[in-house]
Amino acid sequence: MFEKILIANRGEIACRVIRTAQRLGIKTVAVYSDADASSLHVKMADEAVRIGPAASAESYLVIDKIIAACKETGAQAVHPGFGFLSENAAFVKALDDAGVVFIGPPTKAIGAMGDKIESKHLAKQSNVSTVPGHMDLIKDAEEAVRISSDIGYPVMIKASAGGGGKGMRVAYNDAEAREGYRSAQNEARSSFGDDRIFIEKFIEEPRHIEIQVIGDKHGNIIHLGERECSIQRRHQKVIEEAPSPFLDEKTRAAMGSEAVALSRAVNYYSAGTVEFIVDKDKNFYFLEMNTRIQVEHPVTELITGIDIVEWMIRVAAGEKLALTQEQVKLEGWAVESRVYAEDPLRNFLPSIGRLVRYQAPEAEGDLNGRPLIRVDSGVEEGSEISMFYDPMIAKLVTYGPDRLSAIKTMRTALDSFYIRGINHNMGFLSTVMSQERFVEGRLTTNYIVEEFPDGFLGIELDKDNLNLLVSVAAVLQTNLSEQIALAAHINGYRGVDIPVELTVFINREGHSVVIDLQDDGYLVSGDDFETLVRGDWAPDQLVFFAEVNGEETVVQVDRQEASLSLTLSGVTVEALVLETRLARYNELMPEKLPPDLSKFLLSPMPGLLVSVAVEEGQTVKAGEELAVIEAMKMENILRAGKDLTVAKISASAGESLVVDQVIIEFE
Repeated sequence: MFEKILIANRGEIACRVIRTAQRLGIKTVAVYSDADASSLHVKMADEAVRIGPAASAESYLVIDKIIAACKETGAQAVHPGFGFLSENAAFVKALDDAGVVFIGPPTKAIGAMGDKIESKHLAKQSNVSTVPGHMDLIKDAEEAVRISSDIGYPVMIKASAGGGGKGMRVAYNDAEAREGYRSAQNEARSSFGDDRIFIEKFIEEPRHIEIQVIGDKHGNIIHLGERECSIQRRHQKVIEEAPSPFLDEKTRAAMGSEAVALSRAVNYYSAGTVEFIVDKDKNFYFLEMNTRIQVEHPVTELITGIDIVEWMIRVAAGEKLALTQEQVKLEGWAVESRVYAEDPLRNFLPSIGRLVRYQAPEAEGDLNGRPLIRVDSGVEEGSEISMFYDPMIAKLVTYGPDRLSAIKTMRTALDSFYIRGINHNMGFLSTVMSQERFVEGRLTTNYIVEEFPDGFLGIELDKDNLNLLVSVAAVLQTNLSEQIALAAHINGYRGVDIPVELTVFINREGHSVVIDLQDDGYLVSGDDFETLVRGDWAPDQLVFFAEVNGEETVVQVDRQEASLSLTLSGVTVEALVLETRLARYNELMPEKLPPDLSKFLLSPMPGLLVSVAVEEGQTVKAGEELAVIEAMKMENILRAGKDLTVAKISASAGESLVVDQVIIEFE
């Protein structure tokens, strides 16, 4: 076994590898860019080596710097994580030449399967069903349009070296094919240093289901079942689960057998994932093979009880697999939500900044020796979410005896996950978890587009949750008033007179209630409801864990100057609680209106202004491209929301933008 390994990555996957290495008694070396000098993975590792500036092309993607860090620290092996150099055959060869072991598959397998085009050819030669498409390289946008027309729209334009949703575009017509080719190529060049593009038929209403494989250097290869990864946005997975609610045993066995056969064809060892597109009739087509560990590997670990990272390390050290295929058992159900720094209400644009407050849900209890809640993260309170890297904050994973149990635990865990300082997508995730279609398992890769055709517009409170928040606000404010009165009048303290009539303003709408003290909590009575709230809360607590009418309830609490901000199931409301005799004065207060920004195109995020597509004096139509901003390795096209005339261009291509910086002013 190795004594010391280096992790050639950052963020949550670096922390993930470090945890397993520590459990195995292996010392670890972190590498970091200037932007990551204070990152969690640097603090966790036994040693850390600076490898360059913030840009990944000058740090995490520079092979020579990783090799030099190995030599400097005496690391015997390198775990690449995912992304960056994890599927780079030249990196593996350089490590081999330096006498350092690569904790991953052999160079031949990476070359054959890591390249999306070559892997398609190999799959065909192995009689594996593949998606129709043009597997040869495409030289320019016009050829992309011609090929797309020949295949038949819609098509998927993909980077050969792509992954993680980058370098991928769906096109439904010639214009989208032309634009998609350009954007996919630019993203691929920026993220992977490889701008080769291919095109294949986009199968509508498909499921994205993948098989986890793992092999050793002695010819043993097994699969660990499947993962359902159909809920995607911009072709990047958002929610994953294992097993799939769609597959039957026969289909699972067939897909697993094919994945193992394909792996065996390239003498594969280490962890890998064979991805399939599955249609409504359970016909499956080979999509690609990822010759690395996947972001979503925790759901497989929970249902199998197997630490995939551990076996990557053991295989690299020459050990044989300890399990046969017959010994692999799938127990329970696991669901993973990717928590991203992004704003769902602004078309999921990345959100960059500091995690002012960060409190992850705690794992309470276990099943089959596995935690019911698992959080894989590479950040902590005070961490910076940088414009240079992926916007993932954490992977939140829940486990249960069945799918419904895992989903229920996920809802509670999302409510418990407290993040402030940046925008995040947990409101969106909570919405999906509560949707009837998701709960029933009716998933496709078009799920988000179909369920949110106009984008995510937020969540409307239903009557039950409104009454719940009214009741919780009344209880918390009464509790707070009690403690303030106690602090101010220690001697002769009488407390707040109860019962008391209150008016609870939720987003300025008043609700009259009476709150009374019960032996086991507070009883809040409204016009058409009664709510019994039990639970302890102190003003310094960020989350109120309560029992409301016998049901476990979690509400996030932010204290404002005179009000409370409450968050439940992704919905945030402002709650002002007043004694009813004072409430009428609040109704006289004027409402402050936001400024009119309709005449400006503002940068929705910090980033690089790649291009401006209009000129001063030009009239543009709704939907036309205005500018392109690159942030977190993704290109974001900004379009006109209505017909406009450009009055002034205030920023130039190549300029670094701050959030809300004016790019274009309109007449």
